[in-house]
Amino acid sequence: MFGTIRKHQTWLWAIIITLTIISFVIFFSPYSKLNDSRRGPANYGSINGERIGEEDFANAWREVQLRAFFMNGRWPEDTDRTDLQGETYKWLLLLQKERQMGISVSSEVAAQTAKAMLSQLQRGGAVAPDVFRKQILLPHNLDLEDFERFVRHYLGIQELIASVGLSGRLITPQQIAALYQREHEEVATEAVFFSASNYLAGVAAPPDAISQFYTNREALYRVPDLVRVKYVKFDLTNYFAEAKQELARMTNLDLQIDEAYRQSPTNFLRELKVASLDQARVKIRDARLREFEALGARKKAAEFANPLFDLEPVAADNLDKMAKTNGQIVGLTAPFDKDNGPKDLEAGADFAQKAFRLKPDQPFAGPIVGQDAVYVIALNQQIPSEVPKLDQIRGRVENDYKYEQAKMLARQAGLMAYPELTNGLAQGKMFASLCLSKQLKPLSLPPFSLSTRELPEAEERASLNQLKQTAFSTPPGVVSNFQPTSDGGFILYVKAKLPLDQARMNATLPAFANYVRQSRQSEAFNEWFSKQASVGLQNTPLGQQRSAPSLASEAKSKKS
Repeated sequence: MFGTIRKHQTWLWAIIITLTIISFVIFFSPYSKLNDSRRGPANYGSINGERIGEEDFANAWREVQLRAFFMNGRWPEDTDRTDLQGETYKWLLLLQKERQMGISVSSEVAAQTAKAMLSQLQRGGAVAPDVFRKQILLPHNLDLEDFERFVRHYLGIQELIASVGLSGRLITPQQIAALYQREHEEVATEAVFFSASNYLAGVAAPPDAISQFYTNREALYRVPDLVRVKYVKFDLTNYFAEAKQELARMTNLDLQIDEAYRQSPTNFLRELKVASLDQARVKIRDARLREFEALGARKKAAEFANPLFDLEPVAADNLDKMAKTNGQIVGLTAPFDKDNGPKDLEAGADFAQKAFRLKPDQPFAGPIVGQDAVYVIALNQQIPSEVPKLDQIRGRVENDYKYEQAKMLARQAGLMAYPELTNGLAQGKMFASLCLSKQLKPLSLPPFSLSTRELPEAEERASLNQLKQTAFSTPPGVVSNFQPTSDGGFILYVKAKLPLDQARMNATLPAFANYVRQSRQSEAFNEWFSKQASVGLQNTPLGQQRSAPSLASEAKSKKS
């Protein structure tokens, strides 16, 4: 196959984009990972009565690793969110279905796709197969044969997805047009918000009420387990110059971006959350630049961490010693919990997760890639959970009590306003004048549709989904029922449904139709695969793991 690869110069970035979009939405999350310490079980089980051989399992295991690498740019062992064993069994099931359907991939198509995959790794040109083998495959116990087999199977599975999901693409132009209208038809609305902040001034806080409020909500004031860590920080910006050079070597990045945009403009911009191709280029180049910065910082952090982890005896203070030797500054976080992480660093969720795994005999973690830097950390202090006494947090409890009382007052005001507004509209009065007569402040919202992604004028007071649901379930000329929110609530007046922009519809309908068909194809495939997996994988360790909770629930039900 690699002889064929060298003959092809066509960049098939669009193929890779398509493969990424139509990818095992339910079962193959792109964020699934595995620690490399895990290995396949001794008994591999069977799929639909076919015994799984050791070589078949090992090959599938390697292919799933390659898939993760090309989908995410890193190997599964780089994170802990993983079940590589489970994904391997699902991959084997897909390969079995591929064989049963007689799907085969030509050498030429496989070679072209392999060329496109290697182009993702290029620096001013495609990576040569021998370089790819030595620098990327061999360090992970893989070889070119694994890559070639993976490409063929990957393409075969995409054909399987297309075949099985074909029913999802069978939608008429009339149905597409109706869906487009439903998604893009806008409504003109006015809203009255009843916010707790408007009623706070009228709320008192008697000591007895505060004490009772604290007692009733004591569990909510529990402080979770906290941890404090020392860290050495490798700022990404220190590697900007090297990253810029690496980016400059990607001579055909713009060509790849343009080709992906040409294949599906609407979907491409939608995925990137930008409005134009120029903005897409900037966003992608910035992302790649940041990736190169992170690679440089991670390399330096690894050079620091490797000898640190080897120091004997193992002790958290070794971080200070190593930092002093290397001229690095050691920082100390404030105590933080697992869900929120340190407030004084933009370290990312992985920082907190790994910090809470530290133990006195295993005090180090890293390199950890954060938002602005790469970190090597050491355990400093573990603080167990506790419930503070009322006197320690009285001010906070009083504020919470007042806010809850103010929210109740806001909701009472909204419930009382609804019949008055409804009756006034029935008498032919204008919504705005009705609000003013009741000392309410109506807010005219920009037109929005079910496809609207943001509505900053109102989203601080109510969720966009709640506003959409309310607007499109309320007839024009009518006010909605009072809708409670976390801050109080709102009443929405739907003035009118606005006519569609036909010119815009005609221009964007083809891309919208493609998006709908792809989505429905994925849904159809995932529904089919879910049924196949529930039967085909039941005699594998994965199927047995899934059935165990069901059996436990059944036993518990019989006992009760």
